[in-house]
Amino acid sequence: MTDQRIALVTGANKGIGLAIAQGLAKQGLTVLVGSRNLENGTAVAKSIGAAAHAVQLDVTDAASIAAAAERIRAEFGRLDILINNAGVSHAGRPGMTFPEIMKTNSLATADIDDVRAVWDTNVFGLIAVTQAMLPLLSQSPAGRIVTIGSSGGSMGENSKPDNAHRTMYGNYSSSKTAAHAATLAFALTLEATNIKVNIACPGHTGTALNNFSGARTPEQGARRAIELALIGAEGPTGTFSDENGPVAW
Repeated sequence: MTDQRIALVTGANKGIGLAIAQGLAKQGLTVLVGSRNLENGTAVAKSIGAAAHAVQLDVTDAASIAAAAERIRAEFGRLDILINNAGVSHAGRPGMTFPEIMKTNSLATADIDDVRAVWDTNVFGLIAVTQAMLPLLSQSPAGRIVTIGSSGGSMGENSKPDNAHRTMYGNYSSSKTAAHAATLAFALTLEATNIKVNIACPGHTGTALNNFSGARTPEQGARRAIELALIGAEGPTGTFSDENGPVAW
């Protein structure tokens, strides 16, 4: 057991997830590095320091989720912060060309199994992990859940005819819309408890998710999520925001 706050970050072995884990560790938290590949997670945890611990966690695998929750219960007795960061942008496989990958993003042309693969991680995985961790979060005096969202999943923004990026709204973006909705549903369900639930938009951050095309660094992309993870009792719940303020749903 520890008096330090305990945070679990899913998909924390690289990108924004890694930057969030590093940032929370610098704030004095015990950080659980969720990673599908335990070896990768262990290497990351060692690089962060003694406050970090690797946890094997595949958000699409019910047994993996259950084992992670049981380990956290047995070793720490509670969870203070859950960062739902794990996500995939497409169901592309090695050797696929960019046009082939883009085809999997269009709901007009995507194979339904490719659609399911993205939603299984970005939506159903988020729901499954959150459900599994809620009993542990309920043991915290101030539980916090933060989902990494995307303005690309904003229905308000994508419904505007002058939005030049709306042509990209497809499998990935609609899965983020659904992730936003699921997160809001958790926030409303937990509104009367001490668990606050919010969505953080990292902005266009350069990670493997977008082939490192983003202009922001992972550290910059992690800022809002870290802020929301550390909010006090007067902080918000049920919000969708970036560093500049609210993002349209």
